[in-house]
Amino acid sequence: MKIKSSDFVMSNSSVEKCPNEPIPEYAFIGRSNVGKSSLINMLTQRKGLAKTSGRPGKTQLINHFKINGNWFLVDLPGYGYAKVSKKEKKTFQKYITDYFLKREQLVCAFILIDIRHEPQKIDMEFMEWMGENQIPFSIIFTKADKLKPKTIEQHANGYLNELLNGVWEEAPNHFITSSSKNIGREEVLDYIDSINTNFFKQVQD
Repeated sequence: MKIKSSDFVMSNSSVEKCPNEPIPEYAFIGRSNVGKSSLINMLTQRKGLAKTSGRPGKTQLINHFKINGNWFLVDLPGYGYAKVSKKEKKTFQKYITDYFLKREQLVCAFILIDIRHEPQKIDMEFMEWMGENQIPFSIIFTKADKLKPKTIEQHANGYLNELLNGVWEEAPNHFITSSSKNIGREEVLDYIDSINTNFFKQVQD
């Protein structure tokens, strides 16, 4: 897929106020500081589309970007650690769950995981919640440039095996990426493109 246009549409904290267009939507989410904004900028090849920050928890709203005029990329607040008050954290964590439970346009979520670390409890719990609520998702491992290929494979397999040892019968689809090295860009976009093709074919039928 070639990205011909990527435009910011809106930010808000309410699912009810999200765009009402009947086009496919892909949500990106992960622990704070996982490299989500950098990945979005890499995918769209627009350096400043999503705001990056060294401070964890920077994204605190549901951010919609329209891509190629026919699908939405959604940048969601990170779950877990963020330097905000308990009241703020409680509020934006609730609209994360509201978004996933109520957003009919959502066709797939991408859960971002830092490939450098061993399986984290909060990531496993979030994926389990997604599975329990039958929300389709894929895993995107980020920051692959920080490790050697063999270690990348070991760490990715560690996460997937952890899932299979839990409640999962088969591991979710996954991608290895690096925003600084442009690794994984074509694979993620081709996957989105294949879902979009099926989506619009069903609409036409």
